[in-house]
Amino acid sequence: MRSANDSGADERVPRPGRPVRGSDTGRPMMAALDLLGRRWTLRVIWELRHGPVGFRELRLRADAMSSSVLADRLRELTEVGIVTTDADGVYRLTELGEALRPSLEPLSAWAQRWAAELSTRQEDAD
Repeated sequence: MRSANDSGADERVPRPGRPVRGSDTGRPMMAALDLLGRRWTLRVIWELRHGPVGFRELRLRADAMSSSVLADRLRELTEVGIVTTDADGVYRLTELGEALRPSLEPLSAWAQRWAAELSTRQEDAD
């Protein structure tokens, strides 16, 4: 399995201790915001929350994501230790990636509340 300790790390992938988009400090929170704020990154993590899955199935779950963007996100998430892949090309969250799941649940609950509120507003307007 590949991990964050593999050589050949991409300097463009956000990581604590290095300047990142929007911050020269390299503070861990700024690196996390840069990484997780990248297009489709949270979606990849969200789709892997149910367990291991191959590239093709993951792409199907992620609707309109291009295969090149999915490959980029998986490479980045693998490089920083959030995702791992085995020799069969099956992706899964690492222990560190699994630790993100409880942080995403409140966002999911908020999104449901937001959708319901917007729906109610629309109904009231009609």
